[in-house]
Amino acid sequence: MTPPAIDGAALLDEVEAFHRRFNVFPTEAAYVAVVLWDAHAHLIECFETTPRIAFLSPEPGSGKSRALEIVELLTPRPVTTVSASANALYRLVDSAAGLPTVLFDEVDTIFGPKAGADEALRGFLNAGWRRTAGALRCVGEGSNQNAQIFNSYCAVAMAGLGSLPDTVLTRSVIIRMRKRAPNEKAEPYRQRTHERQGHALRERLAKWADTVREQVAEAWPETPEGVTDRPADVWEPLLAVADAAGGDWPKRARAACLELVSAAHDNDEASLGVRLLTDLRDKVFCGEDRMPTAAILECLLSMDDAPWSDLDDKPINSRTLARLLSQYVTPANKPIKPRTFRTPSGTPKGYYAEDLTDAWTRYCPPPADESATSATSATSQVNCGESVASPPTPIRNTAPASATQPALSD
Repeated sequence: MTPPAIDGAALLDEVEAFHRRFNVFPTEAAYVAVVLWDAHAHLIECFETTPRIAFLSPEPGSGKSRALEIVELLTPRPVTTVSASANALYRLVDSAAGLPTVLFDEVDTIFGPKAGADEALRGFLNAGWRRTAGALRCVGEGSNQNAQIFNSYCAVAMAGLGSLPDTVLTRSVIIRMRKRAPNEKAEPYRQRTHERQGHALRERLAKWADTVREQVAEAWPETPEGVTDRPADVWEPLLAVADAAGGDWPKRARAACLELVSAAHDNDEASLGVRLLTDLRDKVFCGEDRMPTAAILECLLSMDDAPWSDLDDKPINSRTLARLLSQYVTPANKPIKPRTFRTPSGTPKGYYAEDLTDAWTRYCPPPADESATSATSATSQVNCGESVASPPTPIRNTAPASATQPALSD
């Protein structure tokens, strides 16, 4: 007798209800994403990528560890750790037991500002999100060594304070946790009682996954408009799971995708270089064709809401400015460097807008609407112009483009 078909939508509803008993997530979209992530872990062999999921918060006591505890009950072969070497993880993933679901609690102790850089572990997390990636290691004793490729592809969930390296964040569905409000209640979690309930759901998820494995492996889910590149890669497995489940999950999944991708963009701090380029465009040059380095620095340091007064406990200077900008290139594909130009008051070093235009176009977010930009520009010109000894009229380019100076370096 053929067993009755499993209703995937109803099963995901039950998984969501189980999370809601113990987890207070910040948005409805977060519940959708976490449930789909739980289910995708049972189908991980079907996908080219596996998104990381990151429960992050600015303060302790926000429910991050509890979120991992519930995820642990619902995902296959879970391994929870607060400390692990990259080599140990490579061997774990390559073991005959099958792909684990790695749950990293207190991940801020690995990547936090006081932890130092763990490049090997970061490499594991970055490479392991794509099925084709791995690590080449030497195996053997003494001089009898052989090169061997270790697989790193597995599902990873993380919880920690603060943020994570950008390379990890861009591969993650980010759930920004917060402390519960007085009116937000969660059922106390008791492992002895609730573990069996979670494991029963996990077994049903595994059985359902077996029934849709072929469908999911061949799926090319449609992503919402505007979700492209890395965010589309992150969400593709979750959307495929939602489509396989049916019901209202495909619609909810795409709404959650748009909301969380947008929130990640809004909340994630832009790289220092992009922030610098954007501030130079919108608040420093303000339409001028060139600016002396001294004037640029004074404008940057006058911005109360910017990081320029405190970079590694000291204000930005000409060396740091040159180092940050030299990462980008001019329209002629040469590193952006300070140049010397003539002014009525001397020959200062500075930067030309024409050298920055390509980087502004490629890396900066689109400018605000014309009126807002005009207002910002006017304010910036007054603030910067009054504080820097410069001619009352705009500086015009009188130096040949070839009059370049070497980039300053630390």
